[in-house]
Amino acid sequence: MRRYSLLSFLLALTFVACAQSKSSNDKVPGDIKVPKDLKTETATFGGGCFWCTEAQFQYLDGVIKVESGFSGGTVKNPSYEEVCTGTTGHAEVIQVTYDPAKISYEELLKAFWTAHDPTQLNRQGNDVGTQYRSVIFYHNEEQHKLAELYKDKLDKSGAYDKPVVTEIAPFTKFYKAEDYHQDYYKQNGEQPYCHFVIAPKLEKFKKVFKDKLKADAN
Repeated sequence: MRRYSLLSFLLALTFVACAQSKSSNDKVPGDIKVPKDLKTETATFGGGCFWCTEAQFQYLDGVIKVESGFSGGTVKNPSYEEVCTGTTGHAEVIQVTYDPAKISYEELLKAFWTAHDPTQLNRQGNDVGTQYRSVIFYHNEEQHKLAELYKDKLDKSGAYDKPVVTEIAPFTKFYKAEDYHQDYYKQNGEQPYCHFVIAPKLEKFKKVFKDKLKADAN
């Protein structure tokens, strides 16, 4: 018990520490160049800390770009500090640009629900607040229909012993987070929060989606 208390304390300290220095992690696949004639689509998901979900989705083949930011609030152009107060109504989200010829929205939904615990209301682990809520912001009626369908199936599957609390809402506006939040794991992979929190989630994610990873993901 004492060991876990110490680990929790160390992890709490890293929330501030890992935003302050950078080290490269070239093993993480980056965004790819988009041909001008490529037809892409957009998906927006919130699954707790966007540093974690960004890192996971960057590995998927067919995902062209992942940006961290904020959606679902009432304040225009919010800063990270404002969103952290929990008073702006925004959720930390990732905006995913993807090639539907390589990866479907259904597959992205599976990745989304694998990447976090959708039964935790307004939190993910030690990250607590409405800004960390589980949410899908749909961009069209097809995404809406699929999100509702798969949420219902997941709830009825018995995969969880608690209800899935993922919010499903229409997309309105995405505000990109400050530059130091972008490619966070790739830039800060050796920092404690990245090492102890993001890396284990990433390894589990890669095992589940081993057949859908980019060629340079390993």
